[in-house]
Amino acid sequence: METARRLQRTSEYYFSRKLEEIRRMSATGTPVINLGIGNPDLLPPQRVVRRLMGIAAEPDVHGYQSYKGLPALREAYAQWYGKHYGVSLDAGTDVVPLVGSKEGIFYLSMAYLNPGDRVLVPDVGYPAYRAVTEMVEAVPVNYDISEATGWYPDFDALEQSDLAGVKMMWVNYPNMPSGRPATPELLERLVTFGREHDILICHDNPYSFILNDRPLSILSVEGAMETAVELNSLSKSYNMAGWRMGVLAGKEELVRPAFTVLSNVESGIFKPLQLAAVEAMQTEPTWMEEQNRIYEHRREKVYSILDTLECTYEDGSQGLFVWAATPGGEDAFDFIDGILQKARVFITPGGIFGENGRNYVRISLCEEEKILEEALRRIEKNIK
Repeated sequence: METARRLQRTSEYYFSRKLEEIRRMSATGTPVINLGIGNPDLLPPQRVVRRLMGIAAEPDVHGYQSYKGLPALREAYAQWYGKHYGVSLDAGTDVVPLVGSKEGIFYLSMAYLNPGDRVLVPDVGYPAYRAVTEMVEAVPVNYDISEATGWYPDFDALEQSDLAGVKMMWVNYPNMPSGRPATPELLERLVTFGREHDILICHDNPYSFILNDRPLSILSVEGAMETAVELNSLSKSYNMAGWRMGVLAGKEELVRPAFTVLSNVESGIFKPLQLAAVEAMQTEPTWMEEQNRIYEHRREKVYSILDTLECTYEDGSQGLFVWAATPGGEDAFDFIDGILQKARVFITPGGIFGENGRNYVRISLCEEEKILEEALRRIEKNIK
């Protein structure tokens, strides 16, 4: 049976394949230490877990829910944006709850892109931007996010490029994988670029609270609501990755088409999860501060691993990862496979994020310090 042509340029996600290899290796010897995935290992706020457990035991919460989400959840997202980002959203029209923000990439693409439409995709960037663009038979157009550009878009180069037929632009700050923070100047330039060229700026913003005490939203920029939408998530901020609680925020006219797609492919979010998410967004700031202290200590351990591997990096990255150049510009895929085979430690090759990442690696902060220390010992014993 021939598959749809939309899959002909789309392969299985790299981590899906690599995790199977790691599973097989771990089954036949020393378990592999996986430092590749941004899967938070810390617990959500305990008040959130208690709230979920209490509601889930109630008899009337297990049926289908509204496609739009509970009013309490939409209101919580709107208040969360107001409190942390200084953004005013109408809870009834400007907020679309999602089953994790990743699905929002698909819904926006389905809502706005026809076959042949062009989409600005960052190189380096989250692989799903390109994969979903290709799935809907639109055309990904790379723009450089590289060391040469400071891991920010080169707007002069973009202005000089062929923008005919470009309908959307994917952008993500704090940046994954480089860890570069958002800045007010960057967000203002993106909004100006989108408005001048009639391009929908899609800002993916799941890391704004991690190792950062000044979270920013593109929607806070004057004029942003006319040209930009934002995806956000509780996955990283509140250690709720498996709960799949995300949001699409923006002007009603821009988010409604994505909701139309959503309403045809899903059937609402489990009510206890929605009400527990409301609880999460009311968490006191001291909880987030403690999470970031833990990540700061882990980041220091990761720096030690990278120093031992003779990789180079910039201090002070934001988000759940540290990004580093391989020694001597070695191909990252060869570099990480050598570490995996010799030390049974897996780190992510930067090449999965685009050609500009071929000589870089990424290490996750989502492991305890003792595991990071064990990874360092293995590398010191088997690599150096």
